[in-house]
Amino acid sequence: MESNKEKEGIGEKINDFVQRNRKGIFISLGVFVLLFAGIIAFFLISDSVNKKATSEIVELTEEYEKLRFTEGADFHSADINALLSRLEVFAGKYKGFPGSKAWSNIAHIYSGRQDWAKAEEAWLNSARAGAKTYLGPIAFFQAAVAAEEQNKPEKAIEYLQQCVSHSFEFPDAPRAQFNIGRLYEQIGNFPGALEAYRAVLINWPWERSEAIQQNMYVWQNLARNQIIKLEMR
Repeated sequence: MESNKEKEGIGEKINDFVQRNRKGIFISLGVFVLLFAGIIAFFLISDSVNKKATSEIVELTEEYEKLRFTEGADFHSADINALLSRLEVFAGKYKGFPGSKAWSNIAHIYSGRQDWAKAEEAWLNSARAGAKTYLGPIAFFQAAVAAEEQNKPEKAIEYLQQCVSHSFEFPDAPRAQFNIGRLYEQIGNFPGALEAYRAVLINWPWERSEAIQQNMYVWQNLARNQIIKLEMR
């Protein structure tokens, strides 16, 4: 009996609390429902926008590839200039894969013009936009190429280090690591070069993925040769 009375007492207290605070409860419930609906709508809209952007950048990339072959080496043609303008507008609006891919196409155009400073900047923008995609390490590798073309080995080393340490594995990572050693050797930092060459052997053993293994043998052998040469200095 006491147990039933206790339950009835608790029920009455809850009912009394609800009655006294029903306005606040209903408002809070309404806010929660609106918030939940807003979150669902946000994700649906974001997904739709991403799909549309991905479709657009695929079309722009296909257009670039056609022009690249039809225009040949003329990266200053009117058609290329028009496409470059459209790519720059698109890249300024999107991040993730679409934005990163747009910046990479821009970088390729500037590389074709041998405007290495603008190519480097575009590759870095590609790396930032695609930080959470597989395009990130590719962009850092290409930024290093552009920096080296400008005789900036220290910057190239910095970009290559970001390439090999990226959260997305770069299939040509052993080559990138070897190039770190080559650039250190070029600027006379022989301890740094030795460490970089040894990292090729240590960080990419044969157990790594097949994509890495395809490039591993050549760069491991080259790294061993350079280690021997430097140790004999």
